[in-house]
Amino acid sequence: MENYIVSARKYRPDTFESVVAQKSLTTTLKNAIHTGKLAHAYLFCGPRGVGKTTCARIFAKTINCEHPTADGEPCNACESCQSFNQQRSFTIYELDAASNNSVDDIRGLNEQVRIPPQVGRYKVYIIDEVHMLSQAAFNAFLKTLEEPPAHAIFILATTEKHKILPTILSRCQIYDFSRIENNDIIDHLKNIAEKEGIQSEYDALRIIAQKSDGCMRDALSLFDQMSSFTRGNLTYEKVISSLNILDYDYYFKFTDNILAGKTSQLLLLFNEVLSKGFEGNIFISGLASHFRDLLVACDAATHPLLECGEELKKRYIAQAANCTPKFLFQAIKLCNDCDMNYRTSRNKRLLVELTIIQLSQSGEGSDEVSGQSPARLKPIFNKTSTQPAAESAKIAPQQNNTPQQQAIKVEPEPKPEATPAKEVDTPQNSIRPNVLSGRPEAMKKSSIGGTTPFGGMFKRTHAEVASNEKPVTTSPATQVDKGGKESFTDSKPTKKLNQESLSQKWFEFAVQLPVNERALGDRMKIMSPELTGENLFVIKVDNQLVAELFTNEAKRITSYIEKELACNKLTMKIELNEQKIQRRIYNRTEQFKLLTEKNPSLEKLRELLNLDFA
Repeated sequence: MENYIVSARKYRPDTFESVVAQKSLTTTLKNAIHTGKLAHAYLFCGPRGVGKTTCARIFAKTINCEHPTADGEPCNACESCQSFNQQRSFTIYELDAASNNSVDDIRGLNEQVRIPPQVGRYKVYIIDEVHMLSQAAFNAFLKTLEEPPAHAIFILATTEKHKILPTILSRCQIYDFSRIENNDIIDHLKNIAEKEGIQSEYDALRIIAQKSDGCMRDALSLFDQMSSFTRGNLTYEKVISSLNILDYDYYFKFTDNILAGKTSQLLLLFNEVLSKGFEGNIFISGLASHFRDLLVACDAATHPLLECGEELKKRYIAQAANCTPKFLFQAIKLCNDCDMNYRTSRNKRLLVELTIIQLSQSGEGSDEVSGQSPARLKPIFNKTSTQPAAESAKIAPQQNNTPQQQAIKVEPEPKPEATPAKEVDTPQNSIRPNVLSGRPEAMKKSSIGGTTPFGGMFKRTHAEVASNEKPVTTSPATQVDKGGKESFTDSKPTKKLNQESLSQKWFEFAVQLPVNERALGDRMKIMSPELTGENLFVIKVDNQLVAELFTNEAKRITSYIEKELACNKLTMKIELNEQKIQRRIYNRTEQFKLLTEKNPSLEKLRELLNLDFA
């Protein structure tokens, strides 16, 4: 049986050209080698598995190569390159700072640096995970790092740059390695799959790249694992089943049901996800990513940001056409809030289900998805029972509307009169314009208390005339005074304001204020408005700044209370009660008298010592 080598080692880059997704850094290093401008200390920092140690090895091999290429690459044919490739080089040393982090280890390194190389031009020391060195070891290393011998070059590698002393950082050339993008990982895995004779689907490689989170080493490890599981046939279904990843079809179905407002189907679909062994936070996080992809798919300019195959990209674009950007943005916020609160929630399933209900209530991005409880909830579950007979009896008479009612679109009165409408010679009829004369008026009053522009230019049917010429006393929105003139009033009844309802709505307004207005809300909670008139209430403040604050917010507060209590023209009066502190100058006798009131023992002391005021 042949010795198996994992892909992370077998396909480890041995030239700068084969390093994945670090083009700018490798170009800088090659140019430094080509021009001979080599620093004595380098620091390679960045996330795990992005090529820090690999670039350090290639750099060390290249500067000792006997016949480097014109573009700064090692020849891999000379004795120096061969000895390094076979791991028998005596000029390149690798140290693990995690296990060699003491002062004695660094002192031994300092002694070893003084010896010149026997083969090659430089002795290169690659110190991996350098942030693991102790404080004393860093201090012992400072002088050697600052002024090493001419033949010594140090390459430090770390994943936690912030843990390294500033004095060490100032002595090194710093190279920051970035995470590898998913497209670069997919292309690299595709090349390895072709070399190994492995059949692979694009979506399967995409899942592996997303799971690796920008780390090439993790991606290669997952690739080997999936190759063994699928026996050389990487398919999307097998990969998601092995890596315990939720299929994107669930998210497409979920979004369709959200747009349709089918809350019951959403809850059943979520229960199906839980029954397959997935946690709620995995589902809600994937749903947020799905909404993000839909938001990206809304604009053709951002389509390249979709990291998926062509068929899946078409599905995203098709579903994004049914969503508004506002709905998607607010849905992402809801999912993100649920994901953040998931860890601390005691009833995790209920938390996710509440988020699902809020998403279904959002529909096409209404304000109800903002996180606040909506004023009116849409139906969550479909009613299976039929309407009661009494309710049907109420609806039946309303459906048999007369032609007159259908012509003017007026709701039927609770107690309609059985007698037919008669013409009444009222001042209203006397001022009606002559329709046949063709003389239009600017505005015409209707029988329901409204106005119709340019009423004289439209002919009215006989049914409309009969309907409009009812006695005006039967209309709930019209009143006739003694002079025969009409006065139009609001048909909506108003409620009388009382102290209890005022205080309640005052507190409710304070509670519903957002976080950025917490100062106003907290101040309102400790205040109590006082009703002094029918539509007038007073609040008392202590200083001028608070008075100005409530003056600016008076319109918003009164509008909210008017809307909640159905009252009109509410006025808020602000009274400033500045506490005036009276100050006076006390003489010695008065001062002593005040002190004795607080501490009577002072009087006994005065009598005991026989003291008196001068």
